[in-house]
Amino acid sequence: MKIKHLVAALLGAYGVPLLAHAQATQPPTEAAAATSATPTPPAVVVTGSRIARATVEGPSAVTVITGADITRQGYKNVFDALNNQVQNSGFTQGADFGNTFTPSANTLSLRGLGPNHTLILLNGRRLADFPIAYEGTVNFTNLANIPSSIVERIEILSGGASAIYGSDAIAGVINIILKHKADGFDVNVKAGTSSRGGGGDRRVQFTGGQQSGKLTTVFSLEVSERDRLTALQRDFMAERDGTPTDIASRRNLDTGRYVEPGNLCTDFADMFDHSVFRHTVRTGSYCASRKAANTHWSTQTQNRSKNGFASATYDLDGDTVLFADLLVGRNDTASNTRGPSWTSASTGSGYFLNRNTGAYEVWKRYISPQETGGVRRYDRTWEDRALAASLGVRGHIGGSGWKYEAGYSASAYESRNHVPRALANIDTFFLGPRLGTDADGVAIHAPDPARLARRLTPAEFDTITGAATSDDESWTHTLAASASGKLVDLPAGPLQLAAVVEAGRQGFTNKPDARINEGYFNVLPGSYVTAGTRTRYAVGAELNAPLLQTLTGTLAGRYDRYEFAERSNGKFTYNAGLEFRPRKEVLLRANYATSFRAPDMNYIYKARGTGYYSSTTDYYRCAVAGQPLATCEFANKSPGADYVQNGSRDLKPEQGKSWGTGVVWSPSSAFDVSLDYWNIKIDDLVTNLDPDQLLRDEAACRLGGLDIASALCVDTIGRITRFAADAPDRAGEVKEIRVNAINAAKESVSGFDVSAKYALRTAGYGTFTVRGNYTKTLTRRSQQFAADEVEDRLHALDSSDWPDKLAASVNWDKGPVSTTLFATRYGKIPNAEQTGHITPTTLVNVSAVYRFSERLTLSLIVNNLFNKVKSDPSGGWPYYPIGNYSPLGRVGWIELNYRFGS
Repeated sequence: MKIKHLVAALLGAYGVPLLAHAQATQPPTEAAAATSATPTPPAVVVTGSRIARATVEGPSAVTVITGADITRQGYKNVFDALNNQVQNSGFTQGADFGNTFTPSANTLSLRGLGPNHTLILLNGRRLADFPIAYEGTVNFTNLANIPSSIVERIEILSGGASAIYGSDAIAGVINIILKHKADGFDVNVKAGTSSRGGGGDRRVQFTGGQQSGKLTTVFSLEVSERDRLTALQRDFMAERDGTPTDIASRRNLDTGRYVEPGNLCTDFADMFDHSVFRHTVRTGSYCASRKAANTHWSTQTQNRSKNGFASATYDLDGDTVLFADLLVGRNDTASNTRGPSWTSASTGSGYFLNRNTGAYEVWKRYISPQETGGVRRYDRTWEDRALAASLGVRGHIGGSGWKYEAGYSASAYESRNHVPRALANIDTFFLGPRLGTDADGVAIHAPDPARLARRLTPAEFDTITGAATSDDESWTHTLAASASGKLVDLPAGPLQLAAVVEAGRQGFTNKPDARINEGYFNVLPGSYVTAGTRTRYAVGAELNAPLLQTLTGTLAGRYDRYEFAERSNGKFTYNAGLEFRPRKEVLLRANYATSFRAPDMNYIYKARGTGYYSSTTDYYRCAVAGQPLATCEFANKSPGADYVQNGSRDLKPEQGKSWGTGVVWSPSSAFDVSLDYWNIKIDDLVTNLDPDQLLRDEAACRLGGLDIASALCVDTIGRITRFAADAPDRAGEVKEIRVNAINAAKESVSGFDVSAKYALRTAGYGTFTVRGNYTKTLTRRSQQFAADEVEDRLHALDSSDWPDKLAASVNWDKGPVSTTLFATRYGKIPNAEQTGHITPTTLVNVSAVYRFSERLTLSLIVNNLFNKVKSDPSGGWPYYPIGNYSPLGRVGWIELNYRFGS
């Protein structure tokens, strides 16, 4: 749905007012258990339970990040704060990854289980998925549109929480809780840039609110800009090693040799920062450059963001409150990951019959920025718009002490993507008119060689290049009502109950440019509209029972039912926990939960998706050539084979189980430490067929290791298309791999978390606070089919997940000054060549905040204090672990906050 229709959808999705998800947003409390001398803090609803309690501790560990932590620990925004949490151990592709399906979005992977297994909530309510699937496969929530100035706190619950929140909460829940009260107005200005140059950032926020009688309002406006960072702005990756980029070449397939380029390389020598040269190989010479591809590579996207939030509550009678809130955002993103290039007959065989020479030939040309009018002429751009809103009522039920909340929430996301593409006339532009085809359907041309050697003008480039525009949308609506209160008094305390009912509907549409299938662009037809909807109903309840003075039990159960694709799936999940306090300062806890996840709608409804793997190994060709995998020329080829992905309506829901146990010791309000073990298992995991396993099976089938007449071999060989063994070009290579989603056998992960805090309060030197969090993954196993061997993914050399992560900080507060030193240590990960590991790395942030007065505050922040850029030359360019680390280096920030009003 277009943004202009979102308000209508918000008010009339079902033709009746709907109800919002119930979630209180009370002020945060200390994580440490209170001592006998400490007053009991007010009850607060914490993620992981719908029942208000006096502390955030419970049968499951919950991590809390306050709004102040975001600035104090040097985080750039909400996503940066979450991305650096130790529970976020999984590798994800985002805005700083480069070439990806979703460069305008950022997401997380708690426990390394993927972005689709973590439920993201805003004030306890679901958000619409980002409309484009992550890596073209799974649905996820984007974290780019939440102004950090309005964040009260963020709560992270690891482990299964389907019994509380329903589907998606297999790895955990992240609940971003926004401020519900503000007095006065704040203007916040923040700007920074890197010491190595490039990647600058600027942000302005205006936040405020007031209370007028029974009406309380809060708002926040944020505008931010981020400069792109290109490969050429970092010396270590300004040039590529290995085979240089082909700038201009002619290859005679009959002789297998390049046609002599003459003076062409000299004529083009000034292109791409004067980097074009004559490159000679065994089969001849062609014009090449080691900077051409780098010129068109953004390692950090350019972004302009505008976000706004407003909320209002109205106290009707002291016992009933009406509430409404609205979050809107717009992100404009630009990135450049490849330059304009042309290969003859690229939509067909890749070669043509040259009538002038009588030979089959391949012509190539890489077009320079001098010819296009500048590097930005070939940008990919995204226009993203997001909306989330809710309205409802909450209060008490008569004089019973029971609380209720009911309301409606809606969220929608729209993304418009513009991708530069060559037009269908580009072959004619370089080769002249098509003169027919030969007996094998290969195109015939009689080209003028001078056409390949002549520079283009920007006007000529515009005649052979356009932009394909795709429109992608997603939305969700939820009706919910909840109630909580005391059932009965037990000897050890009150038995409390919370109950919830929900009804919701969500959908998405991916609409590619219709001109693709009409032959307007120089691409094969085959882009189709993908769309789908599903309806969800749920009912759940939770009990909190004080069994003894020192023992409390919790029990939750929930039934969810999904209806989609002319079918339905229902699932009951439950959660049980125990809290035992043998002493006031000691808490022993344990929990067990079942969870589930309905199949991603992208997996269900996908019409046809295309792309390519980052690398693939052709086991069959290696075996035929008699080359060992370690040195095989067909192993780990990058980029890898093309793929075609199709959806499946027969997928079953995933089934999850998680359990954990831990201990918390808090002898005083100044010190606490906790140790928790966690274990998560997923059965019937929804994932695409493994292309590497398909290529292994194909080799075994063709070489006699498996029965080629078996059902497995027939299916496998049918999924892998190769160029003909006698083709003039790319003979025998994998042309395409066809995959689809399956329910894999299982996946599991386990580990432990350690958390500690110590505060030293002195009379003359202020307060020193030390905090530390550490996560260690102990096991990670997966199995695609029940008959397969169980894979050890923790030690696999093709996994980029962090095996362990440590975050520690030291804060000093004295009078108007507050300084924080924050360090994150990342464990070892495999190198790019997948032959070993790169060493762990520690990155340090430091901040200093000075309060000139109650109104004026100045902050100085340095991210990556020691200017580290992790090196990994093993796999060649770009010489750093892309996605795991950033090439930005040290970044300095200055932040000014001024307060108006009370």
